[in-house]
Amino acid sequence: MKARNRLIVGLDVPTVGDAEHLVDRLGDTVSFYKIGYQLAFAGGFALAGELAKSGKQVFLDMKLLDIDNTVASAVENIVRMGMTMLTLHAYPKAMRAAVEAARGSGLCLLGVTVLTSMDDADLHEAGYDRTAENLVRLRAQQAREAGMGGIVCSAQEAEAVRSILGPDMAVVTPGIRPAGADKGDQKRVMTPADALSAGASHLVVGRPIIRAEDPKAAALAILQEMEAVSAPAKA
Repeated sequence: MKARNRLIVGLDVPTVGDAEHLVDRLGDTVSFYKIGYQLAFAGGFALAGELAKSGKQVFLDMKLLDIDNTVASAVENIVRMGMTMLTLHAYPKAMRAAVEAARGSGLCLLGVTVLTSMDDADLHEAGYDRTAENLVRLRAQQAREAGMGGIVCSAQEAEAVRSILGPDMAVVTPGIRPAGADKGDQKRVMTPADALSAGASHLVVGRPIIRAEDPKAAALAILQEMEAVSAPAKA
């Protein structure tokens, strides 16, 4: 898989106008975008559909979690939007409902394991008695058993997860930071090259690109680093 199809730029900006301006600046350099809560609730759902119609791939980062029927109904509508990827929290019942709802479509369902802004202390505070890595491993196994398309995890867990999922499922890693970049509020980060070498299939990059003085140049630098790495990828 070409690096261009493995780099997902997070459109984590306040308005649709900001997002459209960024997409214009990036041009053909980027073919894959993530839309999350911030932009979705500012008109981003319509933009997601427009991007898909223009030939871009869209990762809708909604982290769904609800009763089975509600999750299934949401997934059915998202399939109709022409999205490429969709996240939901990696709870077994929710994943099974989503898989059944997306059956026969091209939508890749991703189970969110542990947010990259959380570490072992955060999980303990939330009531979990597992480390971040152990919980990621559990969720990865459950995602595979449910028939999901892949998972979202920190690149620090990518190698362990790849051994659980095998070569074909997607391992999507946010929290990617080029060497020397500010970590921001992320706690479990890794460089693009290291993430791919660890087994990631797709890299989600937000602030290092969208906040760069020259976003296109920043994206090209990351793509060049990715292209230099030979790593397992989802075919």
